[in-house]
Amino acid sequence: MKIANKIRIQAIALAMFAAAGSFVPPQSLAAGKDVEVSGNPKREFRGAWLHVIGQTQWQGKTTEQAKRYIDDQFQKLQDAGCNAVIFQVRPTADAMYKSELEPWTAWLTGKRGKAPSPEWDPMEYAIEQAHKRGMEFHAWLNPYRVTSSPKDILPAAHLAKKEPHRFVKFNGQTFFDPAYKENRDFICDVVSDIVSRYDVDGIHIDDYFYPYPANGRKFTSDDASYKKFGAEMNRNEWRRHNVDLLIQQLHATIKQAKPWVRFGVSPFGIWRNKSSDPRGSNSSGLQNYDDLYADVLLWAKNGWIDYLAPQLYWTLDLKAAPSRHLAKWWNDNAADVDIYIGQDVNRTMNTPDPRNRDKNELDTKVRLSRELPNVQGNVWWHGYWVTSNMKGVADSLAMKYQSTIALPPAYGDKSLKPKAVDNLRLSESDGKLFLSWSPEKPGKTESETDAVKYMVYQFFPLERQNLEDSQAIIAMTPLTRVLVGEADDKSLRGSTFVVTSVDRMNRESDPMKIKR
Repeated sequence: MKIANKIRIQAIALAMFAAAGSFVPPQSLAAGKDVEVSGNPKREFRGAWLHVIGQTQWQGKTTEQAKRYIDDQFQKLQDAGCNAVIFQVRPTADAMYKSELEPWTAWLTGKRGKAPSPEWDPMEYAIEQAHKRGMEFHAWLNPYRVTSSPKDILPAAHLAKKEPHRFVKFNGQTFFDPAYKENRDFICDVVSDIVSRYDVDGIHIDDYFYPYPANGRKFTSDDASYKKFGAEMNRNEWRRHNVDLLIQQLHATIKQAKPWVRFGVSPFGIWRNKSSDPRGSNSSGLQNYDDLYADVLLWAKNGWIDYLAPQLYWTLDLKAAPSRHLAKWWNDNAADVDIYIGQDVNRTMNTPDPRNRDKNELDTKVRLSRELPNVQGNVWWHGYWVTSNMKGVADSLAMKYQSTIALPPAYGDKSLKPKAVDNLRLSESDGKLFLSWSPEKPGKTESETDAVKYMVYQFFPLERQNLEDSQAIIAMTPLTRVLVGEADDKSLRGSTFVVTSVDRMNRESDPMKIKR
């Protein structure tokens, strides 16, 4: 194993040491395991969805137990090489955080509207834990869903109780009616509240727009609002227009509050089938455009979203929806925004790939995502399968596909960048060698070019100093001091260490160097 990778793991461990006050050797090193070095990209979005809905384990935990659970899940994702957490904070018009607009989620406390005791803010804590590890935090919301089953009980003060005409019911569930401007305004108020009060890196919405067809029938519960608002339009076009209005307004709401916060959508994996539209994919499944009334290509073209994470949860060669083909289709048709492929861990790890004689599809799917020029990464569904190491997926990610540290893709104006660090220095303490630097002093107001974390590189004597080489990265951290090895380690002599600042849009500063 290349020494640089050992040192990068030490540097990560130091981040935990500084935050938690104790040094724990990384398990892979303590067990004497080698980490495979590969040509992994320096920049790649490596996300994981952590959902709350349906996850009853949250309800049985005390505040301290829930905090430890977040710590454990985030650490395991980082150990697997992930650099972003997409954490569900609003599953059913409720809140996994302190909100004056919506009630506490029942998925946290067991009863909608019941506050945790002792009270705490799970989203605030989760953001702290993500950022402490140099990871991005994307707040995941479902825009329209109010209940997930007929058994859900809404508080008497809930908006759906007070103004029922603004809501529709279908398949035993309640939804905001997308036709009402008041609903679009309220959803944007919720998002504005989150963006203004929390240090989120992204706002993320999933694939639920108009309700999915159920029991062989499509949604038909909006007769009243169609008669009131849209009778002069084709009904399907009117529904798509309603969703378009929300997406456009959400984008404006986010950018007005904090221009650096990204707006991402994770749509169902098929836009349209070729049988419906010559621009469509070679597939025969449910369609975003026709069944959910979501024209995601329009949103990308018009700049209303920053990234797409299409849910390609199928196997590579499933006849109705081959993810091998669909990945290429999204690459070719949604190039106006970043594309991250939503990968189903369960199907991926349980399906052999006969084309490369592999026992699962992981290798092919990762390689395909890296070969497609407009695909910038992957998002793992769901994160709990990664943290539980289903069929060894976390091991494979940590030791091969995500073995080196990756910085998420940069975005925004490429001519802008943060200021470089100052006073870069090496020092010894208790037999350890530390690399330290001084950050830029923050301004009075937040800015997109504020340094929020740092990249640390190490190059050995005679090694080409290439900052695009992922194997040279030894840390991505919000700290300004990292452990680089033992003070008497002769192998560090002549090494050059490089530090760059990273701003809120993942742009790097000019490098600062120091030689051992």
